[in-house]
Amino acid sequence: MKISIVTVSYNSAMTLRDTLESVLQQTYADIDYIVVDGASTDGSVEILREYEPRFEGRMRWVSEPDGGLYDAMNKGISLANGEYIGFLNSDDFYTSPRSVEIIAKELESSGSDAVYGDVHFVRPDNLQHCVRYYSSRLFHRRWIRLGYIPAHPSFYCKKNIYEKYGGYNTKYRIAADFDCFVRLIYINRISTRYIPMDFVTMRTGGASTSGIKSHIGIMREHISILKSYGIYSNTFILSLRYFYKIFEKYFGKYFLKNSKTL
Repeated sequence: MKISIVTVSYNSAMTLRDTLESVLQQTYADIDYIVVDGASTDGSVEILREYEPRFEGRMRWVSEPDGGLYDAMNKGISLANGEYIGFLNSDDFYTSPRSVEIIAKELESSGSDAVYGDVHFVRPDNLQHCVRYYSSRLFHRRWIRLGYIPAHPSFYCKKNIYEKYGGYNTKYRIAADFDCFVRLIYINRISTRYIPMDFVTMRTGGASTSGIKSHIGIMREHISILKSYGIYSNTFILSLRYFYKIFEKYFGKYFLKNSKTL
């Protein structure tokens, strides 16, 4: 079973090597790796040229202007040859060499449309210390109404699901992943399965994790998205998820300690 991994990159030369190395180290062999670069000017293209031979034909990449993160992700979906597709950001890396192997085994055994697991965050200056553990363990379809979704970097979904129901709506600047999950999981009820494992290590500072302005923007987009599907919500309802974030902050180490060893 071929799994496509898509990395979207723009001027990520400082972190791109870590991402590429973590894909190379995966024990699962049947990987179709795609890098969609947005015409970087910082040496990223040279890094891609350097690494391409090491993938021995399993890596493809493009470097050209695009309409932003979600436009590039849609491009990756269209280029993917795998039965399932997952995303690995250019400043993130797999927590273990067995991450994709475990994902593939669960997909094969369950036959689910998609699987998801956990991720954890680190500061860029200390990649060994977990500052936040994002567990998808308690996620339920109903929680989407609160603005809560599974950890997106751990989400692996059938390509034909994207083809049937659509990818990422580029009119949303921050929350197109939320829109996608509303459409796939809440509206169309695709079959999903949770894997209690930490799959991806994420550096803090991304578009959806930095600052109060970002959170206000996310709130506005969430309300707009839910309204577009006829799902009632408001600021109070969406704010309830922050109680879980507080719980997660103080009990995240428990989830980390009790996640399965890869």
